[in-house]
Amino acid sequence: MSSSIGAASAEASPPRTVGHPTPLVDGVDKVTGRARYTADLPHADALVGMILRSTVAHGTIVGIDVSAARALPGVRAVVTGDDFAAPYGVIPIAQNEWPLARERVRYRGEPIAAVAADDRASAEAALAAIVADIAPLSPVFTAQDALAEGAPLLHRDKAGNVEREVAQDFGDVDAGFAAADLVRERRFHYAEVAHGQIERNAAVASFDPERGELTSRSTTQVPYYLHLAIARCLGLDRAQIRITKPFVGGGFGHRVEPLNFEIVAAALARAAGATVRVEQSREDSFLTHRGRPETDIRLRLGLRAGGEITAVDCEVIQRGGAYAGYGVVTILYAGALLHALYRVGAVRYRGLRVYTNTPPSGAMRGHGAVDVRHAFEALLDEMGGELGLDPFALRRANLIEPPWRTANDLQVNSCALAACLDRVEEASGWRERRGKLPRGRGLGLACSHYVSGAAKPVQWSGEPHAVVNLKLDFDGSITLLTGAADIGQGSSTLLTQVAAETLCLPIERIRVVAADSALTPKDNGSYSSRVSFMVGNAALRAAEALRDTLVEAAARTLGVAATEVVWQGERCLVRGTDRELDFASVVAAALAGTGTLTVKGVWTTPSEMQGGRFRGAAVGSTAGFSYSAQVVEVAVDEETGAVSVEHVWVAHDCGFAINPLAATGQVQGAVWMGMGQALQEETQYHEGLALRPNFLDYRIPTIAESPPIDVTLVDSLDPLGPFGAKEASEGSLHGFAPALTSAIADATGIRLMALPATPDRVLDAIVRRRREARLESMRANRAAAAAGERTNP
Repeated sequence: MSSSIGAASAEASPPRTVGHPTPLVDGVDKVTGRARYTADLPHADALVGMILRSTVAHGTIVGIDVSAARALPGVRAVVTGDDFAAPYGVIPIAQNEWPLARERVRYRGEPIAAVAADDRASAEAALAAIVADIAPLSPVFTAQDALAEGAPLLHRDKAGNVEREVAQDFGDVDAGFAAADLVRERRFHYAEVAHGQIERNAAVASFDPERGELTSRSTTQVPYYLHLAIARCLGLDRAQIRITKPFVGGGFGHRVEPLNFEIVAAALARAAGATVRVEQSREDSFLTHRGRPETDIRLRLGLRAGGEITAVDCEVIQRGGAYAGYGVVTILYAGALLHALYRVGAVRYRGLRVYTNTPPSGAMRGHGAVDVRHAFEALLDEMGGELGLDPFALRRANLIEPPWRTANDLQVNSCALAACLDRVEEASGWRERRGKLPRGRGLGLACSHYVSGAAKPVQWSGEPHAVVNLKLDFDGSITLLTGAADIGQGSSTLLTQVAAETLCLPIERIRVVAADSALTPKDNGSYSSRVSFMVGNAALRAAEALRDTLVEAAARTLGVAATEVVWQGERCLVRGTDRELDFASVVAAALAGTGTLTVKGVWTTPSEMQGGRFRGAAVGSTAGFSYSAQVVEVAVDEETGAVSVEHVWVAHDCGFAINPLAATGQVQGAVWMGMGQALQEETQYHEGLALRPNFLDYRIPTIAESPPIDVTLVDSLDPLGPFGAKEASEGSLHGFAPALTSAIADATGIRLMALPATPDRVLDAIVRRRREARLESMRANRAAAAAGERTNP
């Protein structure tokens, strides 16, 4: 990566910035309240935007009469689906959702009209004045109903309500099962889960009628994709649009695609020729949804007596909701990430993503693979028990050794899963404690992995996957310009550290300007844990380019070859002499004759990391996989079914922790989010009506339920990652649920095939086991009595 100049300058060894726990550069703003989120933006003249939603789950729009609403005082704009030029969707081949419904509504709560007014009372009156004539159609609320013969179609071009069907075969699966010493098949069910981000959705859009320019500020993770969607739906030239991202209070995938309220706010602003603010309620966020889909899995595994996996046969059916969104990618991820964690002999995967009359599902932290990983680890653990294998020994029997090319053409360049297993085995006291805990207490193990960014972007343009500009000005300050959205994960801090480390400068010299399409280079967004790896690499290359420029300027000033300059950041030296220049002098020399300097760094995933050539091969491919192992300890009350998590030990291979403080927090957050899905989170609907669209009824773990989470960060120094770094935010989420259910099995002897493990489900399983035990005892007693009668007639 380094030039000869960079190689010469590398002799310097100033205090390292990377690898040290570093407070977030925006942390003070957040804890003091100075940070401005979208709803905080000062727009005293902003109109109030509000959205009217359908009360029908499935129906034909006969007409929407907005005349009375338009005539009300204080109402400045009213829009319907007819005011948009095109539908939208994050995947170019699956754009079938209108910002406001046209012709048909497909879920209860779908937006059908919107208003902008001087104040909230006027906006509410306008919504009440709109008359929507919707002729009901038969709805389908489950994947099974939607797939049934004769089921009503949600989209005319999608036969059988199937959004995407996947059929993939790698290796000889039948031969793999024939070679196995043990074959087992199980079925699993997973509830739909919502993201639960703290900040509610909001958008502020401003339209300048004289210039025809639109500015949008929104709670988005993907400013670039939002830019494209607004241009498409409003029929605007992209140059007429500016997207800026304020502080964002979490996303977890809810905001990784353009959302209807953002586009509606833009349409209202244009119609009114003014600034419009749309703020959603918590219920609105649940109706906008995009969470993890309800999923049914059939899984069959084959193992040799020593634990080696010989074959995998997996079938996944996902309830996708009313529109496509990320669905094509989600169902492909479920199959793709059956690979790359263990050596597997052969894999058969069948996937169905199904349309239903429920809010659209989408991407959620750990996109696509969380449910499948639970099924896989849970069945693996059960089969290991039948073979008499310790769970650690079973995983060690299947470890991959990089460099490794999987059967589905995923490349693995680094993997420290073996070290992760060692760390949690020791930390948890597994060997000393497993099987020796009191009744109702148990330990469970699971492993997991995840991508460090998708190797191919969903919007393919031929541009680099990441671009970072560094601007050096007269005052010696360095501005890092990036389109990457910091949504709380600490990416702006990480990029600052990367640049500071490369330039041998304190991080105080570097400021970050992020996600403003008028100022910063385009970035694909914050999703699939791509920012650290991809944008980090771009920042590294930009800093190398700036360092080389500064070294050249110092060499000219000192009258020596660039290779003779030893760069130390705040000063540079001529090798073997006492001649030196301070940083200010070097900056002055670099700017002489040119003025402000801007250098660029880019990153594109190498072609060999971009997957195979079969249909859907791009999904799952990445420049680097993270790996994780975790042990969960639980206590189960067998009289109530209540499960409490007592302790979690997790080791995460993040390649190299550029900021261990942030990385540790991300791993803990992933485990905590996994705990929510595993124990209590579940959306529910009654005839399409959301039953839990608030944080009172939709149960998210609180601090009172959160156990100690001991994190160990493990280095594997990925050859492509910046300073060897990989993702740290998602991989450990996948492992919590199977570790939990294995711990429950260790504590009680029951194995749960459905999540979440709520007290009622656990208690039902305990009662069924007791009933079965009594029946077996009665049968045994009858058999013994019959045998006794035959012996003693």
